[in-house]
Amino acid sequence: MKKLMMATAAAALAAGGAHAQSEDVKIGIILGFTGPIESLTPAMGASAELAIAEVNDSGAFMDGTTITPVTADSTCVDSAAATAAAERLVTTDGVVAIMGADCSGVTGAVLSNVAVPNGVPMISPSATSPGLSTAEDDGLFFRTAPSDARQGEVLAGILEDQGVSSVAVTYTNNDYGKGLSDSFVAAFEEAGGEITLTAPHEDNKADYSAEIGALASAGGEVLVVLGYADSGGRGLIQAAADTGAFSTFMMGDGMFSEALLEDLGGVLEGSYGAVPWSQGEGADAFAALVNERADFDPAGSYTRESYDAAALLILAMAAGGEATSEAAAANVMNVANEPGEEILPGQLGRALEILAEGGDIDYVGATDVELIGPGEAAGTYRYYTITDGAFETVEFR
Repeated sequence: MKKLMMATAAAALAAGGAHAQSEDVKIGIILGFTGPIESLTPAMGASAELAIAEVNDSGAFMDGTTITPVTADSTCVDSAAATAAAERLVTTDGVVAIMGADCSGVTGAVLSNVAVPNGVPMISPSATSPGLSTAEDDGLFFRTAPSDARQGEVLAGILEDQGVSSVAVTYTNNDYGKGLSDSFVAAFEEAGGEITLTAPHEDNKADYSAEIGALASAGGEVLVVLGYADSGGRGLIQAAADTGAFSTFMMGDGMFSEALLEDLGGVLEGSYGAVPWSQGEGADAFAALVNERADFDPAGSYTRESYDAAALLILAMAAGGEATSEAAAANVMNVANEPGEEILPGQLGRALEILAEGGDIDYVGATDVELIGPGEAAGTYRYYTITDGAFETVEFR
């Protein structure tokens, strides 16, 4: 399969590409630096830039070609703003590939409005809507985070382990929230659970008492919150605490945040949730690399996935022999999967040397990368509880 895809890449390159190689190759990083996950994105962006810096320091990319990161704000929720920002990355800044976007709705908008029309590949570290699995992408979209089709099943299984049979559900009213809610509700009901009410909520409201009132009236042992830690999800939990409507919360991946825990740790005591996570040699190597070369928490949400997304784009170009959009798109699956020498964080220079010599690599990365189906991660989840004001791991699923 790898050799076939390389041949396809070579044919595409022979026909010419939209982005020519230059001494300074640009990769876009588009994340919600403002908006409902703004406490998470600085570390995500820094992780992607760490991969780029590692490659530049090695001097092994395209005979010493330098890669420059160019950042843009997706806002996470404003598709028009995200599209405009991505358009600037491509048409003004001339990026050959995009690390991002982050939230599912804006990611879909960037894909359809910018990436596909311009032939620019993108790898999202955190857009998890199941709908993106079947998006018309011309082979340009990949992601290092697993689909919420899997997360819904994981969350339902956690509630079963907790002995919970009846829940109310609130979700952020966008593609991410609706997709995750649908997946969770289907899995929970299939397992015999009761959903008392499923209600969307809007982000950035000052008052969520009406929403909590409706959810409390419907009943349920637990409130399932599928929202954002810096916006509506936080507001719903605060409103529940203020009214005494619910005392235990189940949280989706968008709610995993140290900032949320610092503000509402007492309210969240005894609650639980899941977030895409990885463990093992790759995760340990990433943590060591961050501790040596950067200044952010390597265990933050989607930091590992962001490093891997940037690394895959660079390695894919190297595998194709050209710093172009076409080479990146054609070779992501090649470098992500077997066969080849396994590559961990901190070994990108070695990977580039192998590729330059015509060899194969199997990029394991920080998240034990294995891309399946339409270029997305199989992934594992960390099932955690909030105990004594901290996230405590129960197990990985």
